[in-house]
Amino acid sequence: MLSRTADHLYWMARYTERAENLARLLDVTYRMSLLYGGMGANDPGWAAALAIMGTESGYRTKYGEVSSTGVMTYMGFDKENPSSIFRCLQSARENAHAVRGTLTSELWETLNDTWLKLRDTSPSVMTSSEAGPFLEWVKFRSHLSRGVTLGTMLQDEALWFARLGTYLERADSTARILDVQATRLLGSETPVDMAGDYYQWSALLRTISAFEVYRRVYHDRITPLRVAELVILREDMPRSLHKCLNEVTEILSRVSNRSSGETERRAGLLHATLHFGQVEEIFKQGLHEFLVHFVGRVAKLSDRIAHDFLIPQH
Repeated sequence: MLSRTADHLYWMARYTERAENLARLLDVTYRMSLLYGGMGANDPGWAAALAIMGTESGYRTKYGEVSSTGVMTYMGFDKENPSSIFRCLQSARENAHAVRGTLTSELWETLNDTWLKLRDTSPSVMTSSEAGPFLEWVKFRSHLSRGVTLGTMLQDEALWFARLGTYLERADSTARILDVQATRLLGSETPVDMAGDYYQWSALLRTISAFEVYRRVYHDRITPLRVAELVILREDMPRSLHKCLNEVTEILSRVSNRSSGETERRAGLLHATLHFGQVEEIFKQGLHEFLVHFVGRVAKLSDRIAHDFLIPQH
């Protein structure tokens, strides 16, 4: 496959996944700010949302003080923010348009329809009572595009590069969400057996659709140790780091070329860390330190994938 085509497919999927993860994060942050104990517009969760996406500096330059209205506007429809939902879905559509002939008509129509409806949506939706339904719509459109991709695309390299983008983006976002939220909840210490704040930990799990899975697996109170085990190490959890790296390593073996051996090796090493890891050892090392190191390795892996297969311009 031509590197340019692979590049567009890869980033089409990454931007779609990024928009969904952002919608998840904003939805849960908004709901938690309204609960008992929340601080509404001044809840610290809004600053945490900016930190997770690495956009706090850009936000403060434009909006100054962190507030619910400012964050929802900036992360929803701000055209100057490359990580806003608007810009992500715009970029996903532009990348899809560039390889329209490679996509099935159903997939192209799904992505294009998402963009057309988003373009006609008023930015004020993010600061109104319709914010919740809008964020659910963003998540639904991402689910729909993934389903159409798997249901209609030929099982060849085009599909593999799209899936590769999805799982790399998911691994990065999941690690960031867990790192920032867990660090905020645990403070400077990481006691492995404390119960913590039920609502805050459940919110973290809901951000990555893991709350019901947690209840099914553990049946008991929510603890930092079990949350970390579920989100990092369980390969049967769809959004866990382990599951993401399972997919990444398998896809890299499918699209392997003469120059990708070192990239596959590094992906395999990162996968082995999760496959053979123990959550107690992760906490002994430091949860924050482990996750920061993981995000850094995913970033380097992304750079190597761009060098070996894609057009390294992003």
